[in-house]
Amino acid sequence: MDVPFWAWALTITAIVGMLLVDFLGHVRRPHAPSLRESAVWSALYVGIAVAFGLLILWFYGPEYGGEYFAGYITEKSLSVDNLFVFVLIMAGFGVPRQLQQKVLLFGITFALVLRTIFILVGAAAIENFSWVFYLFGAILLSTAWAQARSGGHSGDEDYQENAVLRLTRRVLPTTQEYHSDRMTVRLGGRRFITPLAVALIAIGTADVIFAVDSIPAIFGLTQETYLVFAANAFSLLGLRQLFFLIDGLLDRLVYLAYGLAVILGFIGAKLVIHALHTNELPFVNGGQHVTGIPEIPTWLSLAVILGTLLITTVASLAKSRRDRAGHSPAAPGDLQADPVHPSTTAPTTMSAEPVGAPSSR
Repeated sequence: MDVPFWAWALTITAIVGMLLVDFLGHVRRPHAPSLRESAVWSALYVGIAVAFGLLILWFYGPEYGGEYFAGYITEKSLSVDNLFVFVLIMAGFGVPRQLQQKVLLFGITFALVLRTIFILVGAAAIENFSWVFYLFGAILLSTAWAQARSGGHSGDEDYQENAVLRLTRRVLPTTQEYHSDRMTVRLGGRRFITPLAVALIAIGTADVIFAVDSIPAIFGLTQETYLVFAANAFSLLGLRQLFFLIDGLLDRLVYLAYGLAVILGFIGAKLVIHALHTNELPFVNGGQHVTGIPEIPTWLSLAVILGTLLITTVASLAKSRRDRAGHSPAAPGDLQADPVHPSTTAPTTMSAEPVGAPSSR
């Protein structure tokens, strides 16, 4: 696939432009987006991604067009799974709903930069070392097994701080309360970071883990660096709006983890088969290519991905309806916590007040 420099430049410019629209047009004024606003912008970003795929189909043919759509759908599905973690982070740090857009957008921008680096490194590794396909395949098969064992997501899970966050809290003085949408604040002549900045670091470190899964997955569907980059970028754009659009449905997608396990396992097997076809490891078939197993065509990959997501979604929603029908309605006077928007409660903290933090009393 021969992509001219101007096409790369135009694509990157368009992606940066869409990010600037989000930064300048949506998150400058903190607010919780309405369902209509989220739906309109989500549809717009999906429409742009589909239009890009149709251009690939028109100029480069069905093979590359199919690879792009398979990659985009897979990355979008993994992004939806990532939203579960985002929900836990927002709830764990008590991020007010009107500030969540800013955290998400900064996190998405960081993820895009990080994945671009991973893509370039991965493309260079594939170009020079065919055994990398074995490594990518092993990563996906391991991830698929972990997804299948997880059995989905539980709404009463708690987000656990990782080593990066614990180190951040020890090194940097942190306030206990939010200060509008500011990341840092000066109090008593000292500079402190706010819980909003800590939540952003949490999403950023989670993005590193997400990239380890997503990049091998899409390289299992296409080795074209341009398509890998575009599919990742378009799957991340609009993720902020998607968060507010479907966060009420996340707990209903009870079988999503199993569906993603099937998809990742399928792509992992596809990578191993491709690695066998390009094998150069001396301890595998004497260093010779293994051609007895047919390669998995793009159309079959796309069919498996779409079919798995359709079955998973329908089965999840059906189970949710049965579960709701099986529960008697609560008494009118009962007070219940909101399971869908836990972060709309008063901001809370996840650990004891760090040394040096200003007292709120």
